[in-house]
Amino acid sequence: MQAIIDQTINFVKITLANAETGHDWFHIERVFKTAQAINAKEKGDELIVALAALLHDIADSKFNGGDEEIGPQKAGDFLKSIGISDDIIFHVQEVIRNLSYKASLGTITFKSKELDVVQDADRLDAIGAIGIARAFTYGGYKNRVLYDPSIPVNLNMSKEEYKNTTAPTLNHFYEKLLLLKDLMKTEAGKEIAEQRHQFMLNYLEQFYGEWEGKR
Repeated sequence: MQAIIDQTINFVKITLANAETGHDWFHIERVFKTAQAINAKEKGDELIVALAALLHDIADSKFNGGDEEIGPQKAGDFLKSIGISDDIIFHVQEVIRNLSYKASLGTITFKSKELDVVQDADRLDAIGAIGIARAFTYGGYKNRVLYDPSIPVNLNMSKEEYKNTTAPTLNHFYEKLLLLKDLMKTEAGKEIAEQRHQFMLNYLEQFYGEWEGKR
C-alpha cells in the first residue's frame, strides 16, 4: 500500500506545483494527515481514505471553469494507470464528487464512512487559523474586498449562487466557514472543529473592533 501512496503523492506534487496556495500540495498534505488521524478511530478503508484525501483537489472545479467532473476523471485516469481496481477507483471518485461544501448544496446520492472521514478532514482545513488564512488568500486571488458592510450575508444561496458569488471574504465566514462545525460527521472531527470554530469567532470580534477603530 505504501508504494501506491508514494506514487500518488508524487503525482499530486507534480500536478499541483503551480496551484493557488490555498489549494496546493501543503493543503493536500494537511488533509491527508488529518484524514489518517480521524480514520484511526473511524476504521474506514485505509487505502480509499488515503487516495481520496490525496486526490480530492487534483483538479478543483473552481480553477477549471466550474467543471465538476474533471477532478474525478483525472483521479480515475491516474489510479487506472497504476493498476488500482475498478471498485476502489469508483469509491475514490465518488468521494471526490461529493466532498465539497457546494456539493452539499445539491443532491447527495453517495454515502460512505470514507467520505465522512475525508470530508471532515477537508472541512477542518477550512476553519481555524489556517482556514482564515486560506479564505483571505483565495479572496485576494479572486480580487475580492475584505469587507463591505453594505453587502449583506446570504445564508440561503443555491449551489449555483454559491459557485458564482463575488461577495467580500468576510461574508464567506457566515456563508460557509462558521457553518462547518455543525456539519462534521465524525466524533474526532467534531472535537477538533469546536476549538477552531471558537478561534474564528474570536478573530471576527477582533476584526470588527479594529474596523471600527475600537481596538
